[in-house]
Amino acid sequence: MYLEIVSPEATLFSSEVDAVIVPGVNGEFQMLNNHAAIVAVLTEGTVKINTHTQSNIVFDDLNANVVPHPDDNKVLTVKINSGTLEMKDNKAIILAD
Repeated sequence: MYLEIVSPEATLFSSEVDAVIVPGVNGEFQMLNNHAAIVAVLTEGTVKINTHTQSNIVFDDLNANVVPHPDDNKVLTVKINSGTLEMKDNKAIILAD
């Protein structure tokens, strides 16, 4: 699936990913390829990006807000205060604050 994380200041992340875990209002939830279309409100927390297929990600070009997980180099994290998520046709867009 393709994931894009956008803040008011910049695009924080934009790449193909295997999965993404987001902090929803009712708790964390994960999305994989072919997930049903969804629009969700996100709360303060950490977005976890599973990048098992890392061949297309240039880690030197990552936004400073995107940090590799300390325990797993295949997971990137982004802290958000709130946001909105739309998932449709294997493309997830997170508008983060």
